[in-house]
Amino acid sequence: MSGEMRDGWARQAAIEARQVDDAWERIETWLHRNAPATAALLRPGATDDELAAFERELGVRIPAGLKALWRRCPGATAVDGVVADFLLGRWAPMTFDAVLETYRMQMGMRVTMDEYVSWRPSWIPFASFGPHDTVSGLCLDAETGKIWEWSRYAERTLIHPSLSVYLEDMADALDLPELTPGALPRVREGALVWA
Repeated sequence: MSGEMRDGWARQAAIEARQVDDAWERIETWLHRNAPATAALLRPGATDDELAAFERELGVRIPAGLKALWRRCPGATAVDGVVADFLLGRWAPMTFDAVLETYRMQMGMRVTMDEYVSWRPSWIPFASFGPHDTVSGLCLDAETGKIWEWSRYAERTLIHPSLSVYLEDMADALDLPELTPGALPRVREGALVWA
């Protein structure tokens, strides 16, 4: 790979990381201001050393955008009575343990038939029905940057072109709910819900 090409990839990665960080800042600010019960679920950001160790354990290069998210919020803490599925589409940010368990489980059950592949080695799960759920959720393709939804029935659906677009869509929905198609953000007993 030429130095020019490497520089282009590095610039693109830096842009994605900044966009994810900016979008998450908007989301987190909104949560602290409007939904403190949900804000209290956010785990403290992971350090670069923790991310490097997790990347080695996972065995997959974690894209810059996902690292940026996990530096801010590496999952949510489950608390009785407070829903953790506050991400756009009613997903919960997964803990590192759940990410690793899901990834290993999916790779262990991996099926390839003709053009169908049930799980790609580059798919990194990051959101599910609950912080520790491994049945269905969202994964980021480390090669393309696209976000896929997976289910227990081996259904795979492309839902967003990138993590930054997904988080920017959520931040926009929180800031301008009147312009948002689909479920709208609401606050119930201090928690963000989508109704």
